[in-house]
Amino acid sequence: MIVSGADPKPESLQPFVDLMRAQGLSDPAIASFAMHLRRLRGGDRGILTEDEIRPVPDLPDADDLEAHREAGTARLDTVVVIKLNGGLGTSMGLDRAKSLLPVRGRLSFLDLIARQVLALQERVGSRIPLVFMNSFRTAADSETALADYRDLVSEDLGLGFLQNKVPKILSRGMVPAVFPDDPQLEWCPPGHGDLFTAIAASGLLDRLLETGIEYAFVSNADNLGAVLDPAILGFMAAKRADFLLEAADRTAADCKGGHLCHLRNGRLALRESAQCPPDAETAFQDVSRYRYFNTNNVWLHLPSLAELLSAHHGFLPLPTIVNRKTLDPRDPSSPPVFQLETAMGTAISLFPQAAAIRVPRRRFSPVKNTNDLLAVRSDAYKLTKDSCVVLHPDRTSPPVIRLDERFYKLIDEFDRRFPAGPPSLRRCSSLLVEGDISFGADVV
Repeated sequence: MIVSGADPKPESLQPFVDLMRAQGLSDPAIASFAMHLRRLRGGDRGILTEDEIRPVPDLPDADDLEAHREAGTARLDTVVVIKLNGGLGTSMGLDRAKSLLPVRGRLSFLDLIARQVLALQERVGSRIPLVFMNSFRTAADSETALADYRDLVSEDLGLGFLQNKVPKILSRGMVPAVFPDDPQLEWCPPGHGDLFTAIAASGLLDRLLETGIEYAFVSNADNLGAVLDPAILGFMAAKRADFLLEAADRTAADCKGGHLCHLRNGRLALRESAQCPPDAETAFQDVSRYRYFNTNNVWLHLPSLAELLSAHHGFLPLPTIVNRKTLDPRDPSSPPVFQLETAMGTAISLFPQAAAIRVPRRRFSPVKNTNDLLAVRSDAYKLTKDSCVVLHPDRTSPPVIRLDERFYKLIDEFDRRFPAGPPSLRRCSSLLVEGDISFGADVV
């Protein structure tokens, strides 16, 4: 659910403010949370009707940007790669960073990301800083895992900064949640839209600008297709865009997810399903009308971001996403809570020179569950010399995999049923597994 509105009881914000100050959170982080809490209490869902938006026509195609590659390569010493690394992979039974999962052999997401940047640096002869936005639950493990890649660490920038955290809100009474047995469970990350507040409050944005970094390429750590492309950087610079979103074609499988659109003022926006009124559901799901979805690969012009943050007192007024959870995610009988989040891509409507480009599906290859993980671990994909995981050249699309969730959903149970590694899926179009089945070696 996405909401906006006014708080009828502003005085009741104080317990939340006191908690956040006690944790050392910045004034902009507190002000941002207060804004979202007021919206939650106001009850406005932030609806975008068909009268308020219009479809996006053809976008520039990333495959047609080769003419910008040379100019982009010349600017690589002005770009930072930022990976969003706050996810725990709880849907697969993990209680630490999902990016620590092995993807190819013993190489994890973090290994692949680090090696991709090192390979690019060697190829172009430019030093490209890599920075991770970690959550309070992923920072320590991730820093330990990256200890072997000290060549990536910049003395000025470090290798990571912390996402903020916000209090969970008890559904009953809308007061701060309390969990004495594990106080960490009283807090949650505020979504990747917190990037803008966190990068400024941490001082990293100022340090980047002081060292001559003008652009940031931001993507999810679990998206194996999100690699820095100099041609896109060159296009962004030529267009003088302050925000560039990579969008991909929606298919029937994507019809219930959010889409890119234009607002009446001409700016780009993202509309999520929770913002769609019931009478617009058919139009929302029409992938021929609303043709593009957000890959969450975003390019930022950092001087423009600094200017926008300054105008909004250190945080951006993004749409509010309300997630309904239980206080202890492992205990469905624990008290229900609200977790307030924002999404990075929704900032597109705040940047006056924002743009979007159409990218091929290969730049959107997230690993969200064990079905995805089995595919990328198999020979349906290959590991390039630059440490990129790409579809095998014999294939035009990934295999469709459905594993029985009773036995394969959690990573420990999944690994136990593939003791010799994944079966060969190079020529497999679909794989459906029902029941408790273990796979031996050399299964084709």
